[in-house]
Amino acid sequence: VVQHCVSCLGAVVNKVTQNYKFVWACFNRYYGALSKLKSQHQEDPNSTILTANKPALLRSLFTVGALCRHFDFDQEDFKGNSKVNIKDKVLELLMYFTKHSDEEVQTKAIIGLGFAFIQHPSLMFEQEVKTLYNSILSDKNCSVNLKIQVLKNLQTYLQEEDTRMQQADRDWKKVAKQEDLKEMGDISSGMSSSIMQLYLKQVLEAFFHTQSNVRHFALNVIALTLNQGLIHPVQCVPYLIAMGTDPEPSMRNKADQQLVEIDKKYAGFIHMKAVAGMKMSYQVQQAINTCPKDPVRGFRHDESSSALCSHLYSMIRGNRQHRRAFLISLLNLFDDTAKTEVNMLLYIADNLACFPYQTQEEPLFIMHHIDITLSVSGSNLLQSFKESMMKDKKKERKPSSDEETESDSNSGSESESEEEASKPRRLRRQVDSDSDSDEENDINAVMKCLPENSAPLIEFANVSQGILLLLMLKQHLKNLCGFSDSKIQKYSPSESAKVYDKAINRKTGVHFHPKQTLDFLRSDMANSKITEEVKRSIVKQYLD
Repeated sequence: VVQHCVSCLGAVVNKVTQNYKFVWACFNRYYGALSKLKSQHQEDPNSTILTANKPALLRSLFTVGALCRHFDFDQEDFKGNSKVNIKDKVLELLMYFTKHSDEEVQTKAIIGLGFAFIQHPSLMFEQEVKTLYNSILSDKNCSVNLKIQVLKNLQTYLQEEDTRMQQADRDWKKVAKQEDLKEMGDISSGMSSSIMQLYLKQVLEAFFHTQSNVRHFALNVIALTLNQGLIHPVQCVPYLIAMGTDPEPSMRNKADQQLVEIDKKYAGFIHMKAVAGMKMSYQVQQAINTCPKDPVRGFRHDESSSALCSHLYSMIRGNRQHRRAFLISLLNLFDDTAKTEVNMLLYIADNLACFPYQTQEEPLFIMHHIDITLSVSGSNLLQSFKESMMKDKKKERKPSSDEETESDSNSGSESESEEEASKPRRLRRQVDSDSDSDEENDINAVMKCLPENSAPLIEFANVSQGILLLLMLKQHLKNLCGFSDSKIQKYSPSESAKVYDKAINRKTGVHFHPKQTLDFLRSDMANSKITEEVKRSIVKQYLD
């Protein structure tokens, strides 16, 4: 009510009666009350008078701000020939109460500031304001209400600017014939552009907040900023991709809509930032994930079980070159040298498993690249595992240089049992027909050769998750699309596009469930103590 009253008063006084003295008296009543409360608070922050006067304080903070929004008290009409700078005085007063211990007071002071900044946007460049806004936005422990209020302030400022610009546009059309084009409208859009550059990073970071209403207001501010063309959109693309995975449909659609707009104006931007966007969307999902025990997954838990980043993929898939580059960059994250954390790999594998592929070429291309990665990374991994078993044995057997010859022959016999352990199961199956006990024997044989130091084992378990996920992903795509081995073998990426342009016949009820990786994450194996059981499961991984 107060807000609308002041707004109407602004219209009546500014446009019709010009009874400025009346408004000045009204402003001074509230301003005076605030000054008095400030000096009382400075004398004794715990005084009981302040508690009794809290309603008056809250109302004064709000109303002083609201009056400053609609009247420029630094004009002579108001303050006469006084040399006092009113807007700085108001800023100082309101800033004082943003440091108050009571959150309700802080919130009202911030609301008041927001109002004042609409009349005098240049105040947002003040160092203390920058510090206040950015610290509230970026501080993890800061109250949600304050964060939302700062975002709302920026939102209201941008909405007002928008209305102002449209009005200026209408006024301009009336006088366009006699005027010179050059100065119109540049000044205010230049100002709001500089202001948004100051706060942009912190507003974007607010996307990673657990509470959906913080994300909601951050997205509104970014959408307004983009629609008014105040910043270069490329820096927002990864964040918008990330917001496209939000659980709330209205937010997803808004983010996706912004991406579509950007894509229309600037071709190639989306593709350029796609991988960064996928990584960021994982961070958003981590923030939203309420149960830290459960690994973050990359598909929607509903009947569609679509990939969280399916909209991103559908924007890129139309351009074959972009699509392939994007898929290869994602698959490269699984390489053991990329050192990507396991849960992020699971998240990306989930997306790759559920993307909305349309032609056979898409999954075949992925499987083809999985095979290439496996042939290199996979064999390197197995090699390093074998070496860690052998190195240890050699070390134990090397007491001094005299026994060098003997130790050589010893390590020779060692590596035979090594060979035995790492022989493929097929070869040994002929000897032993009972395959269950066969697997037991395999595990026991390798268990004997394990090194004393278990660090390489855990390292292997960690690094091999990427390889295991790729194996599972390939199997999943094969089941999903019903491809035969020979079809996968025959595929060549350099083949003309037409050959594989056929639509995919998806099988229903095929779900991607990489059990080993889920177990690895749930049991937090990367940080667990090495027990016999953990050793056995790692050996089983190696044999798989």
